[in-house]
Amino acid sequence: MNKKPIKRNIHIVKLSQDHHASLLFCWKLRQGIKRHADIGRMIKYVLYFREQHITPHFKEEEDILFTVVTDDMVQRAIDDHQKIKSLIQELENTDAKGCTNILTVIADTVDEHVRYEERILFPHLEEMISDEQLEMMGNQISDEPLKDNYEYNFWDKPTSL
Repeated sequence: MNKKPIKRNIHIVKLSQDHHASLLFCWKLRQGIKRHADIGRMIKYVLYFREQHITPHFKEEEDILFTVVTDDMVQRAIDDHQKIKSLIQELENTDAKGCTNILTVIADTVDEHVRYEERILFPHLEEMISDEQLEMMGNQISDEPLKDNYEYNFWDKPTSL
């Protein structure tokens, strides 16, 4: 099956690049689980990624991109954002023994959410929002790449704290 890359409007390409980083985040969590990496390190990574990537990305989407179209498709994305935030909050409040399952759910939920936005929501918004509006939105979206420079590669080698 030959899948063509999705062509994204130039003004919201940065959000798609952020999505690529989110998919890599999911891969890292899954690798860490598979390799039985230290749970404490994985939790720290999720909290780091939330602050450096998830929170600013969700803010840009919700405050800029999702403001023009208010339909069920946009609401699903906003609901997904809330679910992801809640899962991370739950991770913070769970003892280490229950964290592997939550880490798996976080990876699966983020993965599903990104694929929804890329394959369904963004094409929908690109049809609904004028080129002029997309350009104005693009001017509000930061050009700065979101950071993922976590200090310990738990997904490469299972070492304890």
